[in-house]
Amino acid sequence: MSEKKPQGKKANEVETTGHSWDGIEEYNNPLPRWWLWTFYACIIWALIYSVLYPAWPLVKGATPGLLGWSTRGDVAKEIQQFDDKNAAINAKLVATDLNDVAKDPALQQYAVNAGGAVFRTWCAQCHGAGAGGNKGFPNLLDDDWLHGGTLDQIYTTVQHGVRDPADENTLPAPAMPAWADVLEPKEITDVVQYVLKISGQKADAAAADAGATVFADNCASCHGEDAKGMVEMGAPNLTDAIWLYGGDVKTITETVDKGRAGVMPSWTARLKDADIRAVAVYVHGLGGGE
Repeated sequence: MSEKKPQGKKANEVETTGHSWDGIEEYNNPLPRWWLWTFYACIIWALIYSVLYPAWPLVKGATPGLLGWSTRGDVAKEIQQFDDKNAAINAKLVATDLNDVAKDPALQQYAVNAGGAVFRTWCAQCHGAGAGGNKGFPNLLDDDWLHGGTLDQIYTTVQHGVRDPADENTLPAPAMPAWADVLEPKEITDVVQYVLKISGQKADAAAADAGATVFADNCASCHGEDAKGMVEMGAPNLTDAIWLYGGDVKTITETVDKGRAGVMPSWTARLKDADIRAVAVYVHGLGGGE
């Protein structure tokens, strides 16, 4: 009688995916339950989130969500909170004559701090973080003011801008014309040498003498007979060492030849009156205000 051999437990057979690499087959094992439940929970949460919060992009925005929440809304609420806290002192700033602000230390301090914030947000891009200006954008630290450096004049300049077609009250400063259409090349060369001479730079004496006549006939009406500029015209002083675009021969020639027509934007539509008054006080206090 033959002896029966013990048989081991039969292993569970698992189906394969049908994929095979060098004889190695891939089993079709089920995913772990915890992983599946986590995956399903994420799907459910995503659907709930997309219904409650902004999620699906549209042509001009996104779905607002049932809760109506937005980051812009949160920022607007926070800004409104500070506006409400500063409402009283802003009203006082608007009601106080600009020249009397300095008589109230608390109001003066608030105006300088608020104006500095306005300047760094809206003005520093052109005039520089330190208000030292850039080519074509005035230095606000010196005492050379194209449109006047008193508090009221600075306020008006910021309020309505210069040559801004969007503001009907903008300062009506005439642009620097392109004299190439009026003067002969030699006359332009001569008047450039004259400007170099009166600004204390090296110049051709004979050409400068001839340029003096050209200047008197064509340029003095804006820059003045003494070439020290006219605030009413927004014309710069040509006798100092302060230049908006540059004071070398090439740049001055380009200015005379092609003209200049810079634009200072009006801020009335973008800033509140309290902000404009505050930044006027701030700029006036930088050291160059008249």
